[in-house]
Amino acid sequence: MMFIGKTDALRTRFKFKMKTIAHYHLPGLFEFYELYKIFLPLYRTHGDWFYDWADISSIYGAPSDCLWGGGRTGFFPTDSNSGNEDARKVLSLMEEYGISARLTFSNSLLRSEHLGDKKCNSLCNLFSSDRIKNGVIVHSSLLADYLKTNFPKLYLVSSTTKVLTDFADFRNELENTDFEFVVPDFRLNKAFGQLETLPQNLKDNTEFLCNECCDIGCKARKACYENVSRKNLGEEVLDHKCASKDAQGGYRFSKAMKNPAFIGTSDILNTYLPMGFSNFKIEGRGLGSAVVLEFLLYYLTKPEHQLEVREAIYLDSMLDLF
Repeated sequence: MMFIGKTDALRTRFKFKMKTIAHYHLPGLFEFYELYKIFLPLYRTHGDWFYDWADISSIYGAPSDCLWGGGRTGFFPTDSNSGNEDARKVLSLMEEYGISARLTFSNSLLRSEHLGDKKCNSLCNLFSSDRIKNGVIVHSSLLADYLKTNFPKLYLVSSTTKVLTDFADFRNELENTDFEFVVPDFRLNKAFGQLETLPQNLKDNTEFLCNECCDIGCKARKACYENVSRKNLGEEVLDHKCASKDAQGGYRFSKAMKNPAFIGTSDILNTYLPMGFSNFKIEGRGLGSAVVLEFLLYYLTKPEHQLEVREAIYLDSMLDLF
């Protein structure tokens, strides 16, 4: 495997076990099922199109009407008659390609009366598969305890919605054996002086959020997530109004790339893998599939084959943009 940059210097600076594979955790388990149904066969049959130093470890998401849902709003239309059938199709696709499915149940405002929700329990039961190890992304300690007792086959991921910006809090979360992975707030992405102090077992449990577009100085991140949690609980609340000066532009990958906390492919190769970190989360559940495809192209696909992936998914000689 070839690394770009001065990796020998990094090996000297950081005393660790160097990682050689970046494990990506991708958005849209339900939301972008149709995209993954096309993309994953390409990923399997055209291995030479994709980086050999990366793989798809998990895909996360949840139907939009899940009471336990949190994080960013996603969309996957289901009704009482088709929901279980659709979920089985999603699970079947993940099992076919050996990819862990993660249910995003990161609602931060759950109460004990919410734990009996029929739909969420049904999904947890379905994804407690014997064929592949699946997980749940959680915020609520109440839900975490409930899942440990009732669905022990599912591993737990500590959600970035906890907004763990203090490194001591983040390390304490890593040391909580309930969680297989912990996603810190993106503002800890470049705290290398502190990150290098982690022992290897805690580095293995760290999962960085790579492509956040949010203003790095934002002080309302928890309020934004709580707004989504309230909506999923059926509460009548106004949309959260972001105070960032460029919030009106919405998500732009080009803007995310300029974020001081952005983690790009060169960062992964030159810094994070040599430091011993190997898990990277790509956000995007609330975005369009075209943007998510750009993430798949950037993080997984060799530049010389990106056009071929586009052609295989949607681009043909008769396509008109306008």
